[in-house]
Amino acid sequence: MAETLRRVLTRDGAAWSGEENTPVAGPPLLLLGAPGSGKTTLLFAAALEAAGEGQGPVLFLTRRPLQSLPRGTGTTRDPMRLQKIRFQYPPSTRELFRLLCSAHEAPGPAPSLLLLDGLEEYLAEDPEPQEAAYLIALLLDTAAHFSHRLGPGRDCGLMVALQTKEEADSGDVLLLALLQRYFPAQCWLQPDAPGPGEHGLRACLEPGGLGPRTEWWVTFRSDGEMMIAPWPTQAGDPSSGKGSSSGGQP
Repeated sequence: MAETLRRVLTRDGAAWSGEENTPVAGPPLLLLGAPGSGKTTLLFAAALEAAGEGQGPVLFLTRRPLQSLPRGTGTTRDPMRLQKIRFQYPPSTRELFRLLCSAHEAPGPAPSLLLLDGLEEYLAEDPEPQEAAYLIALLLDTAAHFSHRLGPGRDCGLMVALQTKEEADSGDVLLLALLQRYFPAQCWLQPDAPGPGEHGLRACLEPGGLGPRTEWWVTFRSDGEMMIAPWPTQAGDPSSGKGSSSGGQP
């Protein structure tokens, strides 16, 4: 899943040096960031990327319907890709459990990517560590079941977004440590202030042993345009020399 997200954040969409794009999903990925940091936008962009790979539909789980589709890359309005994204809106943890437990009964082709937005909202109903572990186990088991249905050499990826707090308490630290055991790949979104009328963040991707740590500078302009560039390795203005651009809003 780190490779799918990395392609979203890289203008040319090329694989890491020495790697080729393959249907292997890679380890589950945890997307972390503060409120409004662009987690939903990046999840949706990853859904579009996976939908264009010809591997199967994408299952996007979130607690409530999106008010509007995030405007991400140039593929955002591609009707063929949008048709391959199945949105499901379990309104509670109980309903999410029910949906995951009945996934094996769902008709049609198996998804090639399983996305969950707003994990913290479901965990808030019962913050005990054992409940979090049970939910993560169900997500992993569901992705494994979809992988089995896809057939040999094809895997269903798993990507989950979690909202972080500016000042974490002991319970938050414990939860994050628990999640990191199950999600070896992680992407941290760290907000920054690039300038008037802009919302920017630093995206740091740890691919879980499948490549080097990579960082990008992402800016959301007031008109909804998203600008992406590699994080500068030299000291200087990170907003200079922005690379790819596409319409979007966090």
